[in-house]
Amino acid sequence: MIRSSIVATAMLLVAHQAEAKSDAAARFGAREDVQQISLSPDGKRVAIVQPASGRGMALLIASPDTGAVQSVLRASGDPDRLTSCRWATNDRLTCEIEMIVSDGSDKLSYSRIIAVDADGKNLKLLMNQTTSRSLGVAQDGGQVIDWQTGQQDASVLMTQVYVPEATTGTHMASERQGMGVDRIDTVTLKRTRVESPLPDAVEYISDGRGAVRIMATRGSDSGGYLKNEVHYFYRAKGSHQWRPLSTVIYNGDVSTGFSPLAVDSDHDVAYGFDATNGHTALFAMALDGSDKREPVLTRNDVDIDDLVRIGRQNRVVGASFVTDRRQVEFFDPAVSKIVQSLSRALPKLPLISIVDASADESRLLLFAGSDTDPGHYYLFDKATHQLSEVLPVRPQLANMVLSPVKPITFPAADGTMIPAYLTLPPGSDGKNLPAIVLPHGGPDARDEWGFDWLAQFLANRGYAVLQPNFRGSTGYGEAYFAKNGFQSWRIAIGDVTDGGRWLVKQGIADPAKLAIVGWSYGGYAALQSNVLDPSLFKAVIAVAPVTDLETLRAEHENFTDFNLVSAQIGTGAHVRAGSPAQNAARFIAPVLIFHGDLDANVGIGESRLMASRLKAAGKSVELVEYHHLAHQLDDSNVRAEMLDKMDVFLRASLHLPPAP
Repeated sequence: MIRSSIVATAMLLVAHQAEAKSDAAARFGAREDVQQISLSPDGKRVAIVQPASGRGMALLIASPDTGAVQSVLRASGDPDRLTSCRWATNDRLTCEIEMIVSDGSDKLSYSRIIAVDADGKNLKLLMNQTTSRSLGVAQDGGQVIDWQTGQQDASVLMTQVYVPEATTGTHMASERQGMGVDRIDTVTLKRTRVESPLPDAVEYISDGRGAVRIMATRGSDSGGYLKNEVHYFYRAKGSHQWRPLSTVIYNGDVSTGFSPLAVDSDHDVAYGFDATNGHTALFAMALDGSDKREPVLTRNDVDIDDLVRIGRQNRVVGASFVTDRRQVEFFDPAVSKIVQSLSRALPKLPLISIVDASADESRLLLFAGSDTDPGHYYLFDKATHQLSEVLPVRPQLANMVLSPVKPITFPAADGTMIPAYLTLPPGSDGKNLPAIVLPHGGPDARDEWGFDWLAQFLANRGYAVLQPNFRGSTGYGEAYFAKNGFQSWRIAIGDVTDGGRWLVKQGIADPAKLAIVGWSYGGYAALQSNVLDPSLFKAVIAVAPVTDLETLRAEHENFTDFNLVSAQIGTGAHVRAGSPAQNAARFIAPVLIFHGDLDANVGIGESRLMASRLKAAGKSVELVEYHHLAHQLDDSNVRAEMLDKMDVFLRASLHLPPAP
């Protein structure tokens, strides 16, 4: 076990964080100690991306067998943010750096891939460089789509976006444009073209063995906006000819058609999702020219929504879905047997997943967690059957009493049963409590059973917390999704408010002490619930919320996804009626809003508009702006401060005693 060594280093990295006003806010607001983790090809070292002080990020290299740990790379988080690192070989890694920069009113996201030795030396940028003649800058720095063997070969397959050059006054200008694939040596930077760039190419999928088998293209209209059709092509084994595979058509949030995700070279099929009987199912499509398609996993109650893959070749070993809890159907008997054995060894941590594997899969990197345990990473050695802990996800919460999360259902006004999760304060009898409805973001998303830092913080502060998967949530089929949470806002927000009424009816919530808190679409739902029923919630907190649907549409006018966002929002009377900023006069409860000014998902202008409209209507509102932070507010100090402000605001608004 190397837990003590890595934890000691982690504590040094975060030692300079300012203390929050409350110990609970500091503990729950701290970002996860493991943001991303990977295992070297020989299984002897792990690379851990974890928070540094404030909004910074650092790369640690740890040796499970010896306990040695070294910090080798750091990013400030302002604006460069280290998001992930994986091993190209046993001694070299590729890491993704992301940043968001402001271009006037627009926020532009950039990504770059770098290669670095495991000791932090020999750092190099893995992308084709633009020149003074280039007619633009590539925002997408590429993605690794095939890791090769990882033993001696230091090369990877990477997508590359090529920007054409001006031809005036030169015969040397490059006219290559669009996305292609190169094989790049991460040490020498020698590159070999594997797929020539195509202007409409948007994705390539390899077989994990160095062969690109699938390509996706997506055209643009005369205005430069993406069309709603994605065309997939495949290559038969040994062939260089692209053949049609499928077409996926997007209508707002809903898509039709087979969408491939992975290639199984042994069985010569592509795994992907498509709809059947109103639910998403997993299919296997033959890549031998026969066009044969077979269902692999289907359900009539919930959607199949994820593939389970392991190893450097991203080998498909199963698929998963969510009922009350996430469940996995394994296709590989050996992997299934291992996971069953691990479940018996870790009975209190039922959420087990394989995160990575050595090249020969003799060593597996695992995650295991639960609703009352944020989780731990473990290394499992198949030969010795030894299971050793690598690192806990949130060591700050080790001595905190966390609350069980109970799956429940409640009836909406029309009788539809709405699935949800209920978290009660530790030691509570669940009666006559201050309570919070906490709708999820998206809207095309859902909550799952497990640890949730915001819900657990609120429960720790004495609140009952209800997380409803309102209609418009994903995972329950096309009929449940309706027209999405914007066009069908009356249904979605009606389910959210019905959740609050259910808490009161069950005697869980004191009706005078009922509040609503949400982030992103959840923030929109929190605000819009007060347009639908101004008297229900006595306090409103919204983080990075959508507040005006026409403003949201306008935010995408300079981006290629404008038509897609516009179709999601739709047109008609629901746009104004479904915009809380257009209905500020209806508000009764006080409102607290948080927003980062580098938010590329929802512009901070929406929160400023909401605050302005509420103030003009004589309502109580406070807007807290965080500088140089994006949608997720990835700064431990900021999150701790935000939790403190939430707690103070809720106690004042609900007339509760000060926090202990």
